[in-house]
Amino acid sequence: MSPAVPRASEAAAADVHPVDEILPPGRMVIASLQHVASMYAGAVSVPLVVAVATKMSPADTAVLMGGSLLMAGIATLLQTLGIGTFIGSKLPFVNGVSFAGVGVMLTVIATEGGVGTGLPVVFGAIIVSSVFGFLVSSYFSRLVRFFPPVVTGSVILLIGVSLIPVAYDWIVDDAPHGAADPKSIGLTGATILLMLLLQRFTRGFLKQISMLLALLFGTLLAVPLGLVDFSKVSDAALVGVPSPLHFGAPQFSLPAIVSMCVVMLVILTESTADMIALGKIVGKDVDERTIARGLRADSLGSALSPLFNAFHASAFAQNIGLVVISKVRSRYVVALSGAILVLIGLSPAAAALVSVVPMPVLAAVSLFLFGSIAVSGIQTLVQADLHQGDNALIVVMTLGAGLAPALSDGIYSGFPDWAQIVLGSGISTGCLVAVALNLVFNHWGRKGSSGAAEPKPEPEPATVAH
Repeated sequence: MSPAVPRASEAAAADVHPVDEILPPGRMVIASLQHVASMYAGAVSVPLVVAVATKMSPADTAVLMGGSLLMAGIATLLQTLGIGTFIGSKLPFVNGVSFAGVGVMLTVIATEGGVGTGLPVVFGAIIVSSVFGFLVSSYFSRLVRFFPPVVTGSVILLIGVSLIPVAYDWIVDDAPHGAADPKSIGLTGATILLMLLLQRFTRGFLKQISMLLALLFGTLLAVPLGLVDFSKVSDAALVGVPSPLHFGAPQFSLPAIVSMCVVMLVILTESTADMIALGKIVGKDVDERTIARGLRADSLGSALSPLFNAFHASAFAQNIGLVVISKVRSRYVVALSGAILVLIGLSPAAAALVSVVPMPVLAAVSLFLFGSIAVSGIQTLVQADLHQGDNALIVVMTLGAGLAPALSDGIYSGFPDWAQIVLGSGISTGCLVAVALNLVFNHWGRKGSSGAAEPKPEPEPATVAH
């Protein structure tokens, strides 16, 4: 018998890279839902942090969350499908709201006198910093040498550590005399215990949605304790387009813009590292052009976000971990997850439903999220040569300068408003200190370390949120 000759369609399929593969509908939907489940809690955490810290109304909180989910979906579509050959990495890259700007946003809102006057300034700064990010995307690869592992690791560690106190504040939210009710502490502990059990004894899809399962479990457990208020959902429409510029037209303040540009550099650095890691995982070359296209997609998504009451968009590293675990490398799977996020963002009722989660339950899940950010920073610092005294000093001073606003309320209260916006954000202050010290110790006037250790085999990325 003569050997079988492959059909044309089979030969064509064999030539398709796994990143560009279109899966059967059933597998496509299940795989995309896993991506949504993996990043959903992280996507709504930033708007919830801002809403709770500024004591927003449930209605305004739902607007922030709906806008964040909508823009996460749009930014994901920009990354995976792209626009021509100029925008989008065309990798299985999920985008969501970045944690990097939380400190700056809360500082600006507080300095400007509250949500009504502060959020428009925040949105204006995000727009300008995103345009700045878009313009420098093509040249950013030349700047990456100023953000070696010792800098990026220090800043990512700082982001995670500085957010952890927020989770503890939620446990005592609205408690008299600042003392948490034992029921609240017990509810937080029970939610954490369930997440640990799910992480230890489940695999695959159940493990990926452990945060959602914990949120559901904790909320149901809180119902008989009288800690759940479902009235927040009753007035929310099932379908509705987020109100553009709900909090007013963007306002532009130079100090806020400067701080947000620093945040944008951090976001570009994180996205660059994630694109390089993802390229290796999926077997796709990631060159400077691919990185530039991906950074333009991040910047464009971020620039559009304030129009729909959302914040900076950036890569979600936990979804890179999901690519490793699931072995599904198709960018079209991730594109479908972006479309699902858009649909969820167009449902105010879905966003409002998330807002009924009791604060002690949200605190439990957020401890995992914020802690995992800190761990991601530690993993990055492993690549730095901390045995060299100068690099260790960079980490020490970054944490020292960056944690000052979080640990000492009002430390900069005597400074002018413009200085409070820049210095009051531990993230931007810490990043500036890290970059400056890296220049002094590793670049200027001497042949020093680049802040990186000798090349080592790269570990699989951790399942963490940015």
